[in-house]
Amino acid sequence: MELFDKNKFNNKKELFDFLVENKDTLSAQKKANLKKADCVSFVPTIIRNKEDSLKSNEPVNIDNLEILKVVVIINTTNLLDSHSDVHIKGIWNKSLKENRMIMHLKEHEMEFSSIISDGKNLNAYVKDYTWNELGVDYEGKTQALVFESTIEKKRNERMFIQYANGWVKNHSVGMKYVKYDMAINDEDYPNEFEAWNKYYPEIANKKTADEKGYFWYVLEAKVVEGSAVPLGSNFVTPTLENNKSEPPKDTHKRDIEPPESTQKTWKELINENFVL
Repeated sequence: MELFDKNKFNNKKELFDFLVENKDTLSAQKKANLKKADCVSFVPTIIRNKEDSLKSNEPVNIDNLEILKVVVIINTTNLLDSHSDVHIKGIWNKSLKENRMIMHLKEHEMEFSSIISDGKNLNAYVKDYTWNELGVDYEGKTQALVFESTIEKKRNERMFIQYANGWVKNHSVGMKYVKYDMAINDEDYPNEFEAWNKYYPEIANKKTADEKGYFWYVLEAKVVEGSAVPLGSNFVTPTLENNKSEPPKDTHKRDIEPPESTQKTWKELINENFVL
């Protein structure tokens, strides 16, 4: 979802001039809003080729089952999404150490009825995957924001059933921008062109990047929540497993206690994440 009407420009040069001249304003607008899934459809440029291999596609027998453990991909780096953003590896490191209030929600709804899990029932971490492991035909790797979530039927029966049946195919991160800037594929803008040359080689969906000619590269963001959504702005966000029994290996886990000086109080987190 763009912050402006791209149809008013006659060519890319006019668009690039506008972006550079108004970069500070556009940047402020991005920072002032909580980023989440678009309200309009974002059509991916690649077809999933290995969806049948994901364990979450098999329905779980929930007779007499009160707890369901799922592993879901909330966000992936190195993908140009519908917000014109490319998240860079390491984007979540600081936030995962500081924020102890991350929630797994339904459709970004900050309501009690929409909480899927939180607290001790939620472990958020980052892990490297190949794109093929996530069901798409891109080359290379991505660093995913992963939620290992224990869903209690008594707390959210609707989403318990959705996950158990393998119906949740997409997720979206609710986040606040911290460090980010613009990259443009035009040498007339030296700083933005330098950034393009630095980050473009890591982008999985290069065709989309070539067509747009620019993107925002996001180096750091605060994760507020991760949501189950019908369709996210980042489309490579599947449910990997919907009845997990073993803990993941070789992951950067949030449950490693950070230094006390880095932990945020409830008041600080509310001010940072919800007061715009």
